[in-house]
Amino acid sequence: MATKWFRRPSALPLAVAIMAMLIVVIGGTIRIYDAGESCPDWPQCFGTWGFDVSVEDQGEWYDETGEYDSRGEDHRYATFEIFVEWAHRLLASLMAIPVLANFLIIWKRKDFYGDSLVKVSFFTGILLAIQGIAGAITVKYDNADWSVALHLGLASAFLYILLWQYFNMRKIEGKKWPMFSAPSEFKESEFKRLLILTAAIFLLLIMGAWVSSSANGNQGCSVGFPDGWPKCQGDFLPSLDGSGILVQMIHRLGAGIVGIALILGGMKTREKTLETGAHYGYSRCFDYATGLWLLNVLVGGMYVVFAKMGEFPEKLSLLHLVIGVASFLSASIGLMLLQLSEDGGDDE
Repeated sequence: MATKWFRRPSALPLAVAIMAMLIVVIGGTIRIYDAGESCPDWPQCFGTWGFDVSVEDQGEWYDETGEYDSRGEDHRYATFEIFVEWAHRLLASLMAIPVLANFLIIWKRKDFYGDSLVKVSFFTGILLAIQGIAGAITVKYDNADWSVALHLGLASAFLYILLWQYFNMRKIEGKKWPMFSAPSEFKESEFKRLLILTAAIFLLLIMGAWVSSSANGNQGCSVGFPDGWPKCQGDFLPSLDGSGILVQMIHRLGAGIVGIALILGGMKTREKTLETGAHYGYSRCFDYATGLWLLNVLVGGMYVVFAKMGEFPEKLSLLHLVIGVASFLSASIGLMLLQLSEDGGDDE
């Protein structure tokens, strides 16, 4: 009788990856409410371990510490805004439990799973600790653009490693997925291409976080259609005077280049799939990544089109983040499965 999926050790890294994705979404929600400084200290929140901090108590904490909010001494947060930041921290802290359990389970069964997965599961715990430090740095520097980009980059790397461990464990457990088998000719010709495209998506994802967290980046181009998007300051080739315009144009140009590279790369991969008889799943992963990427270009444009001076539609910003991460994960899954594949043809 087959073991139920949730009883397999491989279910744990998958569950942690899902939990990590939830934390990323909650982190994006914090941006919607501009609540990144709603717990101004770390690991506590206004000197307490809870989230129900009244306006009066917030004022007392600010006066005692002198660490006023970047939006002014009189700025105060609603309970819900504090709760979102508090919940984000709580979930990130609780993740240490399944991450530790993941390491102990792999270590206990290292004769079956191998020493390499023991090292991977240990490194996952180290990466979680680094992510916690990055979170503290983000608070300390009042959500500076570089710290937000660092935080998202580490979270994406954390997701990648967990999914890689999951697929590796399923292979060791004997799962006969068709994508665990690929002709050597296909793997040799396509692995580098898929690696470069996945890395490009990752870099633009991090750059997007940098731009969206930067006051200069958000305000670089004018708003509305078409002067704000697809143009910038009413011109397709605007003057690059001012760091905001430069950051925006680098981000837009990069997104366009990656989109074209994904389309052309996908065409090459599909061609090689037909030529070698490899499973279509590899090219399908990149088709999904490409579709999500192009959709995200449109969402990013709508973010600018529907903005007003000094006011941006942050729900579109959250959607922009989620679709960007989904595109990265789609490409990553194809890359991981190709990396883990062994010589063989299409098993279907």
